[in-house]
Parts: sequence; C-alpha cells; structure tokens
Amino acid sequence: EVQLVESGGGLVQAGGSLRLSCAASGFTFEDYAVGWFRRAPGKEREGVSSISGSDGSTVYAHFVKGRFTISSDNAKNTVYLQMTNLPPEATAVYYCAAGGYPGTSLHLYEYDYWGQGTQVTVSS
Repeated sequence: EVQLVESGGGLVQAGGSLRLSCAASGFTFEDYAVGWFRRAPGKEREGVSSISGSDGSTVYAHFVKGRFTISSDNAKNTVYLQMTNLPPEATAVYYCAAGGYPGTSLHLYEYDYWGQGTQVTVSS
C-alpha cells in the first residue's frame, strides 16, 4: 500500500522559513516522481515543485522564485521542501504526491497517490 505522510507545516511569520517532509512507503522510490502541491484558501490546487526519484532532477513553479528547494533522501524514502522568505500568500495546505514515472511534473493529473496535506500559515 502506497503511503505519503507530510509533516513540518505550521505557523510562521512573513519572511520566515519552514521545511516540509514527505515520508513515502509502498513503492520503489527510484521509479517515481514526487511532487509538492498546495491549495490556498479559495484557490485550485497547484504544483509547487517536483523531483525525480531516479536522477534527482527538479522543477519549480514560477512563483517559487528561488525561495524553495526540493530534495530527497532515497535511503529514507523522504522528500523535503525547504521554504525560505515566505510571503503571506504562501499560506495553504501543502500536499505531497507520487506519480508512477521516473521524471518530474507540476501537473496534478500525472500523480497517482496523495498525502493528507500539512497546513502552512504565514502571518503578515
């Protein structure tokens, strides 16, 4: 059974940092893409970043603007999203997802498995 468990969300002031973690199990990590998505209040879910489990290649949404870094620890089957200089508009529920191909993508439809999400709130 595939499981994705996010952690690391919380309340932070604008300009602060958070590191999200996604612990994955039930699939061969190297054969999958793992992505971070978010849903802000009143908005659609959108892609934030993705990493390939096979070669570590990454992709970021344009609004990240160099403030986020995605990384993975294949030995621990864990993907991280380091977020710095957070603005209030980064407030959202952040989800981890896994797609059954060894690439990267910011498209929701390319992901088969989803975690429950972790709340990130950035106060102004």
